[in-house]
Formats: sequence, C-alpha cells, structure tokens
Amino acid sequence: MIIGAVLCGGRSSRMGTDKALLSFDGVPMARRVADALLAGGCDRVVAIGGDAPALTDLGLAVLDDRWPGDGPTAGVRVALEAFPTAEAVVVVACDLPQLGGGTVAALLETLGANLELAAAVARTDRIQPLCVAWRPSASSTVAALFESGERRLHVVLGALPIAEVSADLQDLRNVNTPGDLGTSL
Repeated sequence: MIIGAVLCGGRSSRMGTDKALLSFDGVPMARRVADALLAGGCDRVVAIGGDAPALTDLGLAVLDDRWPGDGPTAGVRVALEAFPTAEAVVVVACDLPQLGGGTVAALLETLGANLELAAAVARTDRIQPLCVAWRPSASSTVAALFESGERRLHVVLGALPIAEVSADLQDLRNVNTPGDLGTSL
C-alpha cells in the first residue's frame, strides 16, 4: 500500500489564516494536495496535524501532530511511524496546491526503481523537502536525528540515500502569503 500524507500543522503566520483550509481555485489547499497524491498513485491519504474536524469534513483522516511547533520533520516522523509496512509514504506540505499527480508518480517510480534509496525528493532549481516519497525504513534515521534536536528537513534528507526527481516549477510553488495567491484575502 502506498500512503499519501498532507502536512497540515503549523501556525500559517505569514498567511494569517489556516493554509490547509484556504481555498485555491475553489478547493481547499489540503484537499487539492490530497487529490494530487491520489492521482499520482497513493492508495490512501491522511492529514498530519491541523484542524481535525475541518480536515475530516474534507474527507481526510487525521493523525495528530505529536510534536506541534517542531516543524515538518515532526510531521514526516509521524507519517513514517504510522505506516511502517507501507510500500512508500509520500509526504507533501498543504501549501503546494498546484502539485500534479505526474510529479507524485515520478517520485514513486524513482523510489520503486532503486531499493537502495530511502527517499525520492522533488526538485526544480533546488530540492523541495516538503514533496518527498519516503520508504518507511527511513523512520529510524528520521527519529534519531529528530531526537538529537535536528529539525531541518533538508539536513535529514542529506543523511540518507536519496534521488532527486525533476519537477515542474509550478507544481512546487509554495503558497505562504496572501500575495502568493495572486489576490488579497
């Protein structure tokens, strides 16, 4: 089974409102990311953290963020530990609402083609550590680094055998501020 996980925790302080629930082209961003994960080959999608009742209303099962305020590495850890027998866990931030299923499929294809890899990470001109297909076996490294105090996801990825997968710049465009929406709230 391939699991998709949408990171929905965080304060959304730059946006001023919960990004996961914010509508982008008429669809809440968390739902848009979940749909891309399903289109790309995930069998099931869950949300990590966030407003559980509202995310449930969007059709998402929600796993609690066990370390609120500790950033996306904590969310990755939750996702990997929750699905230790999955074939892969694709973890994506909710603020990538233009993600396409093709990028997700490419990540999964790359990960599946090389059993030595712990993860396949999307990249444009740089890696996007919030769009990654993980092997659950990476969980022990993620947990050890997290327990040592490491919170930077790019550092965690740097400690693992990964492959970088080219993605369309638009697929990985973050929406962090009202200006990123192209309109004001």
